[in-house]
Amino acid sequence: MLNKNFTPFPILKTERLTLRQLEIGDDQEIFTLRSDSEINKYLDRKRSDSLEDAKSFINNILTNGALYWAITLGNNNRLIGTICLYGFSDQNRSCEIGYELLTNFQGQGIMQEAAKKVIDYAFNTIEVQKIEAFLHKDNQRSVQLLDKLSFKKSDKADETNPELIGYYLTI
Repeated sequence: MLNKNFTPFPILKTERLTLRQLEIGDDQEIFTLRSDSEINKYLDRKRSDSLEDAKSFINNILTNGALYWAITLGNNNRLIGTICLYGFSDQNRSCEIGYELLTNFQGQGIMQEAAKKVIDYAFNTIEVQKIEAFLHKDNQRSVQLLDKLSFKKSDKADETNPELIGYYLTI
């Protein structure tokens, strides 16, 4: 069995970042993430049209059992991105990882720093043995990130969307 006791919610810290629980007060930044055409270019999801959409999304996240962190810089509580672990499988001792970052914070190594911390938490605290990621085949920035994090390309295709490619990381 995976260790899925997320109460209290795990706050993770790196040299530059604090990963904290998503809050209703993050609605403006979540709206920006979920309505930005560049960020959403490779994501198969409905774009947010309003702050109400963002609040509804946050309320859903807070009740669905996923680990969904707001990425913040140091002691500044303002959300600049998100990273999550979800789709936990006790049988396969696995989960999936997902992430997004506001455009003006991309290319600074922030997501790599956040992902390393979350991956460490997944392997050493939750005790998964495999982390999977599925991304659009044309999302080269995400491919480069997963390569830097030592993920391997999977032969397993996504049955629901042939545009997606899979990657995995094992202990």
